Amino acid sequence: MATGGSGPAGPVTLPGTPAPAAAYGGGHGERPLRIALLTYKGNPFCGGQGVYVRQLSRELARLGHTVEVIGAQPYPVLDEGVALTELPSLDLYRQPDPFRTPGRGEYRDWVDMLEVATMWTGGFPEPLTFSLRARRHLAARRGEFDVVHDNQTLGYGLLGDLGAPLVTTVHHPITVDRQLDLDAATTRRARASVRRWYGFTRMQGRVARRLPSVLTVSGSSRQEISDRLGVRQDRIHVVHIGADTGLFSPDSSVPEVPGRIVTTSSADVPLKGLVHLVEALAKVRTEVPEAHLVVVGKRPEEGPVADALARYGLGPSVEFVKGISDAELAGLVRGSQIACVPSLYEGFSLPAAEAMATGTPLVATTGGAIPEVAGRDGETCLAVPPGDAGALATALGRLLADPGLRARLGAAGRERVLRNFTWEQAARGTAAHYRAAMAGRPRAAERPRRAARVPN
Repeated sequence: MATGGSGPAGPVTLPGTPAPAAAYGGGHGERPLRIALLTYKGNPFCGGQGVYVRQLSRELARLGHTVEVIGAQPYPVLDEGVALTELPSLDLYRQPDPFRTPGRGEYRDWVDMLEVATMWTGGFPEPLTFSLRARRHLAARRGEFDVVHDNQTLGYGLLGDLGAPLVTTVHHPITVDRQLDLDAATTRRARASVRRWYGFTRMQGRVARRLPSVLTVSGSSRQEISDRLGVRQDRIHVVHIGADTGLFSPDSSVPEVPGRIVTTSSADVPLKGLVHLVEALAKVRTEVPEAHLVVVGKRPEEGPVADALARYGLGPSVEFVKGISDAELAGLVRGSQIACVPSLYEGFSLPAAEAMATGTPLVATTGGAIPEVAGRDGETCLAVPPGDAGALATALGRLLADPGLRARLGAAGRERVLRNFTWEQAARGTAAHYRAAMAGRPRAAERPRRAARVPN
């Protein structure tokens, strides 16, 4: 994996050059595009948005396009043929000193001061401050890109003329996360803290309503964007994302570990439903003692999951792993008897698609877009209501006891992903929307002459 770091002064071009579009059968005589892909938080270990940036940029490059990812910390992990331009923030949430106060010499301009002031007052500044830095950066490079693709920043700085048409992906409205966190808050002070932290969602709604079109990853997210952000449905377009079906593929040489259940939970938040899976595991182990859980994510030191682990005495039966490579993740999933997605809501669910691509049978909730990915209950997965630990336990126990059912669901899941959810299909669909945005772009004389003002 290639890396680089010339900083904000200019792009870092990684080794390798993209193959011509004709080599992939996707050119059809159209010229390759120059794409700026913006991501304010792009590390794939931070969640699905980082995976989206890495996989989509790689496939766009394979189709012959020139892709430059412009991102802030934690910086994206990219493949050969994709350029990275680092647009650094003050990295206020880095480990091991999150919510740090920068030294006096770290401040560069008023955007840095805005970032710190927002953090000091309990808000999350990165979508706004990244958008302001990105606007300034793009203004200095006018004419270098055919299209600018924003990966859910939705900041005020991206309104107005950026020198190229803007395409924005919204995976799902963050207002969904906000509501789930509010529902889980038990005190007035905690609810006030949640409201302040998610204050940026008001900005994201205002920006989304002013965009000519929005891309999203599922029909469920399309409906949520319309309902929660007030964007007209005729301006929201679905391009499904998918799995790396070459990496996440069946491998009969990998031994199956009896009783192993695997799940991905990048953060201990109510949205991911991990506490319900822990409760379900406690029930399953009364009948299947070898049942155990591997969580791809960080072990929480406190909170609902930590409390449940202690309450049920499950410490030795639940393992947390973090920082593993994609190949290690694929091997971990292949060796599991069951993959589980216990989320209360997902805008798409990459973990479901990746598990199905390996041929590992899936137990998943019906939260959000998960059914769009996982398919019908009993055909390509076992589906349960979100937040129902008892239903999860029943489905897990049923699969652990039935090798034939596991084999049938695993094979059907793999076929579903190959047919519907690959990154090459996602890249082709996204590029088509780039060209549509370029075709609808106003002529130079018609573009707004004033830069967008940042509302108070």
